[in-house]
Amino acid sequence: MLVTKHTLAASSAHATPYYIVRGMNHGPVIMITSGVHGNETASMAAAQKLADDCMTGRLHVLRGLLIIVPRVNQKAYRNNSRGKPDLNRMFPRQVSGKAKHPLASAVFQLARQHGPDWWLDLHEANGLSQRSSRVLGQTLITNPGSRAAPVCKRIIGRMNRSIPIRDRHFNLKQHELPGSARTAAARLLQARSVTVETCWSLNRSDRIKYQTEIVHHFLREAGLF
Repeated sequence: MLVTKHTLAASSAHATPYYIVRGMNHGPVIMITSGVHGNETASMAAAQKLADDCMTGRLHVLRGLLIIVPRVNQKAYRNNSRGKPDLNRMFPRQVSGKAKHPLASAVFQLARQHGPDWWLDLHEANGLSQRSSRVLGQTLITNPGSRAAPVCKRIIGRMNRSIPIRDRHFNLKQHELPGSARTAAARLLQARSVTVETCWSLNRSDRIKYQTEIVHHFLREAGLF
């Protein structure tokens, strides 16, 4: 396994680190982004932990390629804000279209370069989806008809069996969000793309744990571990 650290948008005010983890054998390409919204700190911590665990050898990728961008929107992260404009509305919407923000453009160019089979975008949201179908906390979200849905259902089943408090259980949602990383990845790159949402009202340590476990489940499903 080879782990290298790079800088995205290095020559701009949006510079942010990312990591490439190469397994010893050929396999799928998985892209993981977090910090598209700068105040969703547990998701960023989980993504950074994944990168750190790969760099120190605590995790070992056997095959394929793993790309991790732990804090996409560094400016919003420093300000502890969602970010304006909302970066998750700035990704390309058509094959011939362009991203509406240079940072979204840089992230999407990185994805185009490597052609991910999977794209996991880590987020956090208000509310518990077990209590209300109108909120996004504790959900996996994919586009309608996505090939990712069966895998999401299996992972949700595993997660929920390990969570004793039913209100914290995860649900699957399927909808498009034009301009989001997830929908751009599905429409334009034909990637199996998923948004992971944990609930802000839970303890941060629990949110990091859930994010980390979900990512590990996806990596196992894809055969990287």
